Formats: sequence, structure tokens, C-alpha cells
Amino acid sequence: MALHVESWRTAYAGIMPAGFLNGPLDDDRLALWRERLDPPVRGAGLFVGHDDEGKLLGFAYLLPSPDGRILLDNLHVRPGSTGSGAGSRLLRHGLAWAADEHPGREVYLEVLRANTRAIGFYERHGARRTDERMCRFRQGFELPELEYAWVNRPSGDARRERTAGSSGEGVARPGAQDQQGFGAGDVAGPA
Repeated sequence: MALHVESWRTAYAGIMPAGFLNGPLDDDRLALWRERLDPPVRGAGLFVGHDDEGKLLGFAYLLPSPDGRILLDNLHVRPGSTGSGAGSRLLRHGLAWAADEHPGREVYLEVLRANTRAIGFYERHGARRTDERMCRFRQGFELPELEYAWVNRPSGDARRERTAGSSGEGVARPGAQDQQGFGAGDVAGPA
């Protein structure tokens, strides 16, 4: 949860209201993770990446949407560790997991339009813009957001990426939430 807050405060500075980022953000993210993990959302996947010393570098969280697609709802890398390849490995691992666990279902994400760094990252990794709308935050503000998706991603390619170099450190909870961890170079080879 602390990494999620730190990432938001860094990535959304100047985009989201400072009063929210410097105020109730901690409580907001804590409530979100309690909702997701107690009990775990059925069919969701949480993946974490760490360095060689075990320090958390980032995480990705995917979950089924009511429309049948898979939402990549979070992909965060510790500020200062961006550009290390951890985000690329998390993304590839999450996409491969979705192809294995939810074959044939499109993976998509929502990103704030002003978050140009994230948009560039997703586009470099093959995501295509599929929609644009306003995101209404329950805290009383709204911001323009874009939807991106990995359209027609062959599941066989994703499965090969998931297993290439995978350490098998993951712990799966059948029928609940898939939680897996991996080291800096353990998933999907070099970034």
C-alpha cells in the first residue's frame, strides 16, 4: 500500500489535486486494498517484483471486469526504479497470466490523459487507444482519461513469455486471487 501511495504522489503531482494527494490518499488506498484482498477478488491476479535484496520494486494488479474483459488496474514501480525494466517485466507477466487464466479475454487499462509517461510506456508495449472519457473520482473531482487495450494478443505468445526464465516463486490460490512474486530478472527475461 505504501508503494501505491508513493507512486501516485510522484506520478500524479500536478495532475490530481494536491489536497487529495497530500491528504486522504493514504486512507483511500488502504480502503481499496482491504476491499481487494479481504476476501480476495475472484479471478484477480496480484504480482510483485523485487530486487536482489528483496526490496519491493513494483506491482501489477489485474481483475475481471463486468464487461468480460480483464482490467490492468494497477501497474506501479517504485519512484527512482522506473527505467529499470521492472515495469516491463510486470506488464509482460500480467499479460501472460491473463492469457493463461482468462484466454480470449481482452486486457485493457485506464490512464489519465495527462500521464504522458505512462501512455508512452503502454504504447511501446503494444497497447492501442480504444476510448476516451472523463474519470469521476469519488473524492469529488474529474479528469480526462484514455483507455488502452492489447487487442487480439495471441495467447500462445503470452504463455511463452510467462514461462521464459520464470523462477516459479509464485504462490497461487486456486479459485481466488493469483499472487506471485519474482526477482528483478526472473520473469520474461530481460526487459
